Amino acid sequence: MAPLFEQPGVLTAKGQFVLEPSLQFGYSSSNRVALVGYTIIPALLIGLVDVREVKRNTLTAALTGRYGLNSRTEIEVKLPYVYRSDTTMSRELFTGTAVDQVFGTNGKGAGDLELALRRQLNEGGPDSAYYVGGLRLKTRTGRDPFEVVTDCTQRCVGDNATGTGLPLDLPTGSGFYALQPSLTWLFPSDPAIFFGSVSYLHNFKRNNIGRKVLNGEMEWLGTIAPGDVIGFNFGMGLALNDKASLSLGYDHSSIARTRQNGVPVPASVRTQLGTLVTGFSYRISAQRTISVTVGAGLTRDTPDVSLSVRLPVTL
Repeated sequence: MAPLFEQPGVLTAKGQFVLEPSLQFGYSSSNRVALVGYTIIPALLIGLVDVREVKRNTLTAALTGRYGLNSRTEIEVKLPYVYRSDTTMSRELFTGTAVDQVFGTNGKGAGDLELALRRQLNEGGPDSAYYVGGLRLKTRTGRDPFEVVTDCTQRCVGDNATGTGLPLDLPTGSGFYALQPSLTWLFPSDPAIFFGSVSYLHNFKRNNIGRKVLNGEMEWLGTIAPGDVIGFNFGMGLALNDKASLSLGYDHSSIARTRQNGVPVPASVRTQLGTLVTGFSYRISAQRTISVTVGAGLTRDTPDVSLSVRLPVTL
């Protein structure tokens, strides 16, 4: 079955080790329009219009290792390497220029190391579902957003805020530890398999956080608590023959508001991420399989397109 989501459905056999190199590319674009002025009638604006377009490219190469402790339990270690590039095109606010300004930045380096444990909870069978419980720990080994320099002279918020407020180089990690329990189910109905999962990702807050701005200044932010994430997905895998399979699924995540010093950040809102995913898997040999997955964003905040290639090898 072509794996569509991060958590695999079929566990590693007892005593076997699976090494899975993977490569994932994601692209997203968004537009923001700010109106500074007043309207005389709905069709006439007196003032200025700030139009900003952001294009983001993310390339993640990862090396994942899974080992079967027994017939129902496996452990996993995942080490990603991230390259990111952002381009922001805008027109300077409060001026009459018609020339677009381009602000480009990028970042690369090791991402956040992940550790996972999964266990099959029941016996299952041809006409009954299999249930797999999982627990994933995400560390913060990557460069976090508070370590990069932000394009502000003294501060990014308040009366004396100056600069674009954009990072001069991009982080490769989230900056927070996270723990994610999950429950996956698989229901075989030859020649198809129906599957799905539910999960809850808890981000641990950090105290006494400050971010770097220009001229070596620090802007203290206090306690930051990212919003937790409720996720679910479902799909179907269809065997085309004894070597090839096709999968189709949907993945959804609901991200709560971020809090600063116990108060929701004003610009933060609950975000809904919905992705339609399709994948193809082909068994090259008894030890090797190649899988290609394509995802299309269905909500405004979801990446427009994502493409991933996996090559698990059983040792």
